[in-house]
Amino acid sequence: MHIGLIGAGRIGSFHGSTLKTDELVDRLTITDSDLGRASKLARQLGADVAETPSALLAAGVDAVVIAAATPAHAELLHLAVDAGCPAFCEKPVALDLRTTDAVIEHVRRERAFVQIGFQRRFDAGYRAAREAVSSGAVGQVHLVRLATHDPAPPPEAYVAESGGIWLDLAIHDFDIGSWVLSRSVVEVYADGQAHDGVFERHLDVDAACAVLRYVGGELGVLSASRNDPRGYDVRMEVFGLRDSLTVGSDGRTPLRSVEPDIEPPREKGYQDFVDRFKDAYQVELHTFLSAVKDGSASPCPVTAARDALVVALAADRSRREHRPVRIQEIG
Repeated sequence: MHIGLIGAGRIGSFHGSTLKTDELVDRLTITDSDLGRASKLARQLGADVAETPSALLAAGVDAVVIAAATPAHAELLHLAVDAGCPAFCEKPVALDLRTTDAVIEHVRRERAFVQIGFQRRFDAGYRAAREAVSSGAVGQVHLVRLATHDPAPPPEAYVAESGGIWLDLAIHDFDIGSWVLSRSVVEVYADGQAHDGVFERHLDVDAACAVLRYVGGELGVLSASRNDPRGYDVRMEVFGLRDSLTVGSDGRTPLRSVEPDIEPPREKGYQDFVDRFKDAYQVELHTFLSAVKDGSASPCPVTAARDALVVALAADRSRREHRPVRIQEIG
């Protein structure tokens, strides 16, 4: 297939390398708001360059991968739907419900194919946890723990446009918790603290916690941090009446035990999301390409972006108002 890539930044470059080596791709065309950056990546990958997203879609691509900055996602999705082109889009669709809902309505009206980039759904560990829950092997789930800790804060320019820790960082946990449990969140109680003036200036926090209540009565405890000196830490724990299991605990988990006679980790902790989820990203894109080729349904539909967004917005309101917030209050 001929695939178009919109966005040649960090995640776009990684997606470009993945697409170029995928057996289902025989041609790749790249565009970016910075044409110099697009041209540089195209030279590295042996790909073509389009001057604009419109020109890329007019080049006859079979599908498009959207890895541009978040503010451009909704407009690019509308463009792809109007062109009748299947689209993969990194999360989120937008940082507000009105814009997100407009995209969802457009996708529904045109019966378009859109896959949202929640890569944890394609990670082997999270998939095994979902199977253990759905099969009953874990038994009735009472509690889950979710964690995402960055090794270091992002640049201030990124913080300013990110939408905050809930919409940028913890949104993956909101999605994957519901996906593993097959349960939606009905209430959030959240709090946070800014330890850095960068976050204070943008009404954001760099350390946060939330208590989630799911529709089946299960409880979730979530932690999110922009600072972890040992590396990139992403984990989930599921506690049922038959079994307890964890995702993300291995030789590179950035934690050090202080129990007697326990040796410190021998391997360096994960450095970033690409390091931690490289395989998941590759499976995710191959699944997208296969679904487009076979004409099957999206494995992560556009509505998934809305489901996680409303939880993130509820968490933000809860932190600001210091109270539990029901999801129905948001939308």
